[in-house]
Amino acid sequence: MDKSILIIGACGQIGTELTLKLRENLGKNAVIASDISEGSEELMQSGPFEFINALDYNQIAAVIDKYAINEVYLMAAMLSATGEKFPAKAWELNMNSLFNVLNLAKEGKIKKVFWPSSIAVFGPTTPKENTPQQTVMAPTTVYGISKLAGERWCEYYFNKFGVDVRSVRYPGIISWKTSPGGGTTDYAIEIYHKALQDGNYDSFLNKDTKLPMMYMDDAIDATLKIMNAPAEQVKIRSSYNLAAISFTPKEIADEIKNFIPKFDISYHSDFRQSIADSWPSSIDDSQARKDWGWKHQFDLEKISDSMLKNLQIKYDAL
Repeated sequence: MDKSILIIGACGQIGTELTLKLRENLGKNAVIASDISEGSEELMQSGPFEFINALDYNQIAAVIDKYAINEVYLMAAMLSATGEKFPAKAWELNMNSLFNVLNLAKEGKIKKVFWPSSIAVFGPTTPKENTPQQTVMAPTTVYGISKLAGERWCEYYFNKFGVDVRSVRYPGIISWKTSPGGGTTDYAIEIYHKALQDGNYDSFLNKDTKLPMMYMDDAIDATLKIMNAPAEQVKIRSSYNLAAISFTPKEIADEIKNFIPKFDISYHSDFRQSIADSWPSSIDDSQARKDWGWKHQFDLEKISDSMLKNLQIKYDAL
């Protein structure tokens, strides 16, 4: 059977680049992008687009029928920092959109589902260094609570109804193509923009706050790897730990200074500091590497080089 893919939340940070990569691999008409509003010009011109509210079961079902969809990537979510401002809305979006897609799969409308979890499922009582796949999980944000609940529902639907749902716990994602989406790790994107625009950055996290991070290219690669893996290799149906590198605001600033020697950083933490403090500093993702061959490619130097070069081209074009 040929793949026919629907991406819900295609205009978000990860959704945009995932859509473009899948269209590059499979052809534009095989991948239907959808969101509640339009995305970037590049995304909108790259292939078919449908307006979908992720909370509207009937809208999703209609598009699945229209295009004979057999795989859904559910990328719509309200992230950590924004979710703390609108907890009820975050819970509704993050949970009910998942139920819609899981129930469509349960009913046989689609064959395979990707749903992203996050390091936000962990909490202050979780081991912070080399956080294991199976460990204490006591999230303190509505985003983390919704992702932990979602993991349990994914595993339940797999065990109870045979739904082929696959998931990874994304760390912080760094990309130059799309704007930050309201997450606590977004400082690691903003800092590159400010380095080029202003030559300085005021960090909302303390200088020694170490968090797991990943370049977008690696995140997309991991997503496609787990979705393309034979079902028997996907042995965890809640969500896999996923990691690449960990660094602090000071370490990323020092790396930027290798490219922009006069760059300066200051530190004034806000409410996002307590969120970051509840998350791991590094992640053990050996299970993903063993089960379906996950391997990251980008270290901090390669990330910084790519971010600064591409953002400079982007600003020069404006």
